[in-house]
Amino acid sequence: MRKHLVLRVVSKLLMPFILLFALYVQFHGDFGPGGGFQAGVIFGSTFILDALVYGVETARRVARDWVLRLFMIAGVLIYIGVGYVALFLGGPFLDYNTLSPHDPVHGQHLGILLVELGVGITVAATMVTIFFAFASRGRG
Repeated sequence: MRKHLVLRVVSKLLMPFILLFALYVQFHGDFGPGGGFQAGVIFGSTFILDALVYGVETARRVARDWVLRLFMIAGVLIYIGVGYVALFLGGPFLDYNTLSPHDPVHGQHLGILLVELGVGITVAATMVTIFFAFASRGRG
């Protein structure tokens, strides 16, 4: 890839904007199109772009396997944790109204934000893990 200087420079310039767009989709998903799944796919695609342009081994140094597993677990725990907090506060599982008993609308926003954050983290880490699994096929 050393010969493809334009591709390397353009991808390096675009990556921060792709990540910024992923954050936009993540945090505005409850007001419009988007949310955790879409943001996770966009965020994960940034690492995949990096791996395609600069090499899989370079990307693996940034996103280690144990870090990806940790993010997958953390995302699921955030999702489930919101449900259990609602249970402990006396409501049904994933009933966001119980997260803020004095202002149910605030509870709805907080619950959706946290659940979508958990989904986004899990999807991004899973996408990168699947890519690495396919990219390393055929190697010893």
